Amino acid sequence: MKVLILGGFLGSGKTTLLLQLARYLVDSSGSGSAYKVVILENEVGREGIDDKLLRGNGFDVENLFNGCACCTLAGELVSAAYEIEKQYTPDWLIVETTGLAYPGLIQDNLAAGIGMESRVCTVVDVSRWKRLLNAMRELFVGQTERADVVLMNKADLVSEDVLRTVEKDIAEMNPNAARIATSAVGHVEEHVWDMVMGVTDND
Repeated sequence: MKVLILGGFLGSGKTTLLLQLARYLVDSSGSGSAYKVVILENEVGREGIDDKLLRGNGFDVENLFNGCACCTLAGELVSAAYEIEKQYTPDWLIVETTGLAYPGLIQDNLAAGIGMESRVCTVVDVSRWKRLLNAMRELFVGQTERADVVLMNKADLVSEDVLRTVEKDIAEMNPNAARIATSAVGHVEEHVWDMVMGVTDND
């Protein structure tokens, strides 16, 4: 089972992108597994809106409610990932974090708890980047510094100058991450998903 941790602040477009990604993984899978993708949804509150959307689109969803998977629910996350692998043996487990989570800590918890390796993809909202960065720099740095790929989402809403500024900021936080402009309301090209999943490099 391969694992992707999908992080990013509230309203960045994670779930909309996740739907496209999950469809791509199911459509492109050549395996005989009954479960191509299982999504582990982490919500701070008691009920999830995103999981209803994902289930409504035909995906298998497990939930972690009432806390954050990188801290208060760290043990539950590790147990859930272990049980998903044992019960479903999917090709991919995608962990969609809360908007306040640090994906790198989740990655550490999975590795330390059950030796599970993972990739990190962080989604940022370029249309609100400067305003949010000024207010929550520590969180934004924490969400991007361990990412393998950063999707600069809502690129259709900003100018090229703004996009370049966001990319420069992200490069300073994490020079090793692939930085890709996306628009969740449009079609994301297959090569982008291949980069997110680690199939191809950003060359």
